[in-house]
Amino acid sequence: MPLPKKKLKSMKIAYISTSLPNECGIATFNANLSNAINQHKTISKDSFVIALSDSEKLDTYNYPSDVKYIIRQSNQKDYLRAADYINTSQVDACVIEHEFGIYGGESGLYLLTLMARINKPMITILHTVLKQPTYIQQTIIQQIAKRSESIVVMSQKAIGFLTSIYQVPKDKIKYIEHGVPDLEPAKDNPIKRAYPFKDSKVLLTFGLISRGKGLETVVEALPEIVKRHPDVKYVVLGNTHPGVVKNAGEEYRDSLKRLAKKLNVENHLVFVNKFVDEQELHHYLSATDVYITPYLNEAQITSGTLSYAVGAGAAVLSTPYWHAQELLAQKRGLLFDFKDSAQLAGMVNELLEQPEKLNELKYNAYQYGLTLRWPAIGKNYIKVLEKAIQEKQKAISENRNIIDVDAIPTFDLGHIRRLTDDTGIVQHAKYGIPNLKEGYCLDDNSRALIMALMAFEQYKSKEALDLLPIYLSYIQYMQKEDGNFRNFLSFNRNYLDEVGSEDSFGRTIWSLGYLINFAPNNSYKEFAVELFLKSVPHFSKLAHLRGVANTIIGVNHYLKANPHDETIINELNQLAIPLVNAYNNNKDGEWHWFEQILTYDNALLPLALLCHYEISGDKQSLDIALEALEFLTDKTLSFGFLNPVGNDGWLEKNKPMAQYDQQAIETMAMVLVYFKAYEVTKDEKYMQNLYQSYQWFLGENSLNLPLYDHETKGCADGLQNLGVNRNQGAESTLAYLISHLVVFKALEIEYRYLADDQKLKADMLEK
Repeated sequence: MPLPKKKLKSMKIAYISTSLPNECGIATFNANLSNAINQHKTISKDSFVIALSDSEKLDTYNYPSDVKYIIRQSNQKDYLRAADYINTSQVDACVIEHEFGIYGGESGLYLLTLMARINKPMITILHTVLKQPTYIQQTIIQQIAKRSESIVVMSQKAIGFLTSIYQVPKDKIKYIEHGVPDLEPAKDNPIKRAYPFKDSKVLLTFGLISRGKGLETVVEALPEIVKRHPDVKYVVLGNTHPGVVKNAGEEYRDSLKRLAKKLNVENHLVFVNKFVDEQELHHYLSATDVYITPYLNEAQITSGTLSYAVGAGAAVLSTPYWHAQELLAQKRGLLFDFKDSAQLAGMVNELLEQPEKLNELKYNAYQYGLTLRWPAIGKNYIKVLEKAIQEKQKAISENRNIIDVDAIPTFDLGHIRRLTDDTGIVQHAKYGIPNLKEGYCLDDNSRALIMALMAFEQYKSKEALDLLPIYLSYIQYMQKEDGNFRNFLSFNRNYLDEVGSEDSFGRTIWSLGYLINFAPNNSYKEFAVELFLKSVPHFSKLAHLRGVANTIIGVNHYLKANPHDETIINELNQLAIPLVNAYNNNKDGEWHWFEQILTYDNALLPLALLCHYEISGDKQSLDIALEALEFLTDKTLSFGFLNPVGNDGWLEKNKPMAQYDQQAIETMAMVLVYFKAYEVTKDEKYMQNLYQSYQWFLGENSLNLPLYDHETKGCADGLQNLGVNRNQGAESTLAYLISHLVVFKALEIEYRYLADDQKLKADMLEK
């Protein structure tokens, strides 16, 4: 049954943008857009603006009354507070203006912090879509698209870029052209009576002045124009870009003056150095004979100045940047080649000498401009907003599964194959390329063995099965005669240590136990049993909790395959004692943990006691595990996303938690413990926590950046305070893949649960 449409008689909108009086094109755009939308009868008069400010002082700009909150560009806490303000303001939807430079963080990264916290429908207007984005720019746009109900662009070219470069679904993209003022030429235009327009033929360019605008091309064309039309004036209307003034002063403007003087046309170049309102701008455009946009390259996806000129019915000459190619089609303007001053001069002279051709361009531009006026554009945006609200409402009301399978990347071993040779899996990588200098380690090959087994179990992957003996043979190669293990091996296969860490020992026992429990054939199982039993004498020598915990998990798997091995059952019970004692000795008040500090692989400690309970039925182990897990959850999962303990300081008792660097293995441990907790208790909250933890890899984290790389199929090595560590070593990639495989195990459980629930309902109906 279709959902009833929400009545939108009083739709309240929050606009997130720079705001006037900040002299910014986006501020002007948003003022026009909000005014056009807010005039509509379905829009609440309480709609407001969240203003982005480039100043640390809140009183720098005298904002209008509709600005209800100010975000200081570089203050990340302001973004969080703004989200809270929006969420509590009974807003129906948000309109976000996007330009990389107006938000804080690298390439405007802080916007993602804001969007992640907003629980309202959002549409985002992209003012720039780059053809060759950096990794972080591409990631930001992808995350914006993910979190927005709709993405609005102002050119067809942008749609092509978004779908092909950024992989944004086409049905999420809306095309709405840049709006223009709803103004008619004044009958008595004051500009025509004033210098330099009076008694002159005027060429005009307006906008913030900076290098890249190509104004020198017009200046270089002036000598040939002036020869035939000595009454020509080239008027440059607008201030120098604030960023340019800050870094270089008026150097560019002065260079244009020097060029004009050199060419003996200094009396034909006029600067009107001011920021004009739209009424005055319309007067300038209406008084202009030819409007020129001489940008130096094609990479201009949207130009508000060009739209304004067309909307005012100006005769436009432009270089063929992307927006100009679209907007000036069908004789709405003419194009000249980049930096071609001679071609420009010829076209200007032709238009000034052929009034009928000049008037045809003006007429065509004016007629098209009627369709671009803000009232019409505003109605188009209202339709997009209404649809966004309805889609959000539908998504909330639908009974969705806990795990969204469509949001999970396809399982791919591409990067693992790249890291694996005939010796084993290489430890580290520089970006997505194996770093052979760092050699191999037992930890990673043990994790790789577990991953390969899980992949074969889940997908019957022959590729994974082919990799399995490589990792197993590495483990065998690193086992000493006494049953203990070395850890590190150089690229030329030289041992680099005599005895590995207790962590690497425990992880190896985990992998061998897992192989014994899930062996694809008897040969592998027998080999694993031989290696496992040879190592047993070292169990009692373990002194570190995480080495103990890893070992318990491996023993758990061994005993599932060999449930009557009393010797190993006794070993398991003995291994659990130091964990239980550590917890009882360190638990204090609200501190429910095994140590006085949370460090790395924290979730393995409660996971180990859950594994002990699973075999032994020991209620004390279960109670401690769940209590400790609740404590860990409160510390790391109470933010709406997983925020693992950072390794730059950890989390000491009664001290603040270090937020960075966050490691992938910590997230994997969280996924594993929640899966085990769900298996043991059948409490659905653990399933929810599992999936929420996994999403850390996909961008649901403190920086809202994905660590999984869809191109390389690897996983970044960690989350740092300024972004992602782009290296994709074995540890992080295996942590991601194991987490992925656990999620799909959980998904099977969820499906079985839903199927059982449906069957129960059907049985009840029959009765």
